[in-house]
Amino acid sequence: MTAVFRKTPDQLKALRLLGGSAKNILLYGGSRSGKTFITIYALLYRALHAPGSRHAVLRFRANAVRQSVVNDTLPQVCRRCFPQLSYQFNKQDMFIKLPNSSEIWFCGLDSNERAEKILGREFATLYFNECSEIDYDSVLLAQTRLAQRTKLRNRAFFDCNPAGKSHWSYQLFVRKTDPVSGVRLPRPELYSCMMMNPAGNRANLPPGYIEDTLATLSYRQRERFLEGRFLDDVDGALWHMTMIDALRLDAPPPDLEQVIIGVDPAVTAAPGSDSTGIVAAARSENGHYYILADRSLKGSPLQWANAVCAAYDDFAADKVVGEANNGGDLIEMALRSVNRQLNYKKVTATRGKYLRAEPIAALYEQKKVHHVGHFTTLEEQLTTYVPGKFDGSPDRLDALVWAMTELMKQDSSQRFIYA
Repeated sequence: MTAVFRKTPDQLKALRLLGGSAKNILLYGGSRSGKTFITIYALLYRALHAPGSRHAVLRFRANAVRQSVVNDTLPQVCRRCFPQLSYQFNKQDMFIKLPNSSEIWFCGLDSNERAEKILGREFATLYFNECSEIDYDSVLLAQTRLAQRTKLRNRAFFDCNPAGKSHWSYQLFVRKTDPVSGVRLPRPELYSCMMMNPAGNRANLPPGYIEDTLATLSYRQRERFLEGRFLDDVDGALWHMTMIDALRLDAPPPDLEQVIIGVDPAVTAAPGSDSTGIVAAARSENGHYYILADRSLKGSPLQWANAVCAAYDDFAADKVVGEANNGGDLIEMALRSVNRQLNYKKVTATRGKYLRAEPIAALYEQKKVHHVGHFTTLEEQLTTYVPGKFDGSPDRLDALVWAMTELMKQDSSQRFIYA
């Protein structure tokens, strides 16, 4: 028997906001706080109360909207909140048609052809799901299609796990300024936002999710995924969460040309030692780069050598690149004790970490680097490392830089001076 759906106090407050006087509404906050669920609920409610109306759920990647909304959240909402509702699903064009002829379209904005196809229509509702991953130009273009004439007031819904305060969503909804010009919005009352956090959705979460998963994250990750706060960008850091989130993928492309495992070995294996950084990175035919995995760990040389060799096999890597400043030939010996056939290249740092990292950060700024999934600790190192101010060793950052540098050396389009 399907459980009766009871809205939490946060969900009731969110529904009042989504149905209030503002035209643009942002729900932001921590992981699994129910933002997407309640927004899909509101969108379905609008569609059911306006026959023939048209609505769109937009994400950066088409496969992300398919997996997270079409295959997951939408069926959950229908099952729990509209158990008698049936709809027709057009798989080819990615939309559902309700019994009253209203339609809900699902689209990724990563493909110009796909975006142009859906944005050739007019809509009564646009829902920008995980908008921290969507660039502002795409939002502005999509909003030109928020123009369908129905009995509904046309609205744009947004949600996200908040990134840095430099992101357009913070500028627009919290500071109430235009993200491009920085000028105060002429009608700030049209923009409203609300924080929703997992604590307010505890009744719908697995036991221990907050305490055993979110509460154990690092400080900055707790601020984002547990407390749901927009993060201050760290002065002097080469990376910001905005540039990482905007290009994040769920899967790599099939045309990977080269895969490199970068290793930054720890000097010792004592309980208080640094981790050994182990990062898998790849380059595709179109000159884009992909961070495939972070296998970093604390352990003995045999343990981290096993982890490196496992990554080498898992990703059918072309080469392992390891920093030899600390440990020298002992690194290669440890690796070959596990896999004698492993293709290994020893590299030596001749410049500081910051200088070595700058060309890699530049690739992120050029929108050429994609994280395939979320790498919490690695991403925190990237966004907080400042020489002389970083607590501990940026081992994962170093491993990423070594792997990416090797990939760039094989990329004829890059003309950098390497470490």
